[in-house]
Amino acid sequence: MLDMENTKSMSIIVTKGSLDWAYPPFILGTTAAAMDIEVTMFFTFYGLALLKKDLDLKMTTLGNPAMEMPMGGMHMKMPNMVSMIPGVDRAATTMMKNLMAKKGVASIEDLREAAVESDVRIIACQMTLDLFEYSKDTLIDGVELGGAATYMEVASKSHINLFI
Repeated sequence: MLDMENTKSMSIIVTKGSLDWAYPPFILGTTAAAMDIEVTMFFTFYGLALLKKDLDLKMTTLGNPAMEMPMGGMHMKMPNMVSMIPGVDRAATTMMKNLMAKKGVASIEDLREAAVESDVRIIACQMTLDLFEYSKDTLIDGVELGGAATYMEVASKSHINLFI
């Protein structure tokens, strides 16, 4: 494993599986790995969906009062009430994906691939896999299975621990 006396390390618990919540753990994880920090990402509950081979990520507009989208030189806020209208999540997702492509932001698939290529240790929560009746076959290659004890072993030795 790693020599904790000389190697910095970071662990990230990933609990959310929406498009907007997928970016922080993958950006932080791949950035840390590029800085020679040993990274472990533990995917549990809805975050486990980010490890599926086939992604269909959507924005979470409900309960996100800080959401603003640049439009016509201004910033449009998304009132919570609008989130109840059918199709708003899909429209917000399309707008965000278009904005990210326009600004050159890497896709989650690209960031996830970069994490694997950077030797980020990716752990899928076995309990969550069983709970949601996912099969390991539905997950990307390079994922190991583990539970809370696996994560706690890593986290107890990590310099940085994040919950996202």
